[in-house]
Amino acid sequence: MFINIHSHYPSQANEWAIQSLYEDFGRATEPGVYSIGLHPWYIDIQNWKAQLSVLKEQSVHKQVVAIGECGLDKVCQTNMELQVDVFTAQVQWANNTRKPLIIHCVRAFDEVLNILDKEKNTVPVIFHGFNRNALLAAKIIEKGYYLSFGTQLQNESMQSVVRSIPFEKLFLETDAKELSIELVYTFAATALDMPVESLQNQLKKNTLTVFPSAFS
Repeated sequence: MFINIHSHYPSQANEWAIQSLYEDFGRATEPGVYSIGLHPWYIDIQNWKAQLSVLKEQSVHKQVVAIGECGLDKVCQTNMELQVDVFTAQVQWANNTRKPLIIHCVRAFDEVLNILDKEKNTVPVIFHGFNRNALLAAKIIEKGYYLSFGTQLQNESMQSVVRSIPFEKLFLETDAKELSIELVYTFAATALDMPVESLQNQLKKNTLTVFPSAFS
């Protein structure tokens, strides 16, 4: 089985995927595995508190295994103060419900880490779509958090980064890309010089550490 920690599509054959929803949170009642979150790109300044209320209502369902993707993005048009408020509220809710966080972060890693520290976060955190350097990867890993990689693993620079982190802190994903998770595993296995089957076994262990009720 291939584990896809962050996808915008339903699971495919031989795949356990967490489908990320940034709207229509009621869909999380349908069969599947979901994360739901207020994405910084789509925050509605007028209605975000109402959206957060819906998120809280829907996140109690057992098929919602994580809060997110949520976080901070310095490239998008959303006001940064608003982003901080919305992200902070979701960190608080994740800790209240004991559900992991899946983080969207663009050029704001220090700010995200500071908020997690300030809120005394104790739930697992996965930074999805990581595409930065080994120094920042090490800083995140030091906090006990996880990194997820996707199509970026086609690049030699990211292959070097994935080799620098402990296996037990690694996840793989397809995000919104229309490619197979099997192909992402092939990229990662090549970078790590290990059989795909060994990588599958390791990521299954990682998943059960973060999501103990996965596959049940």
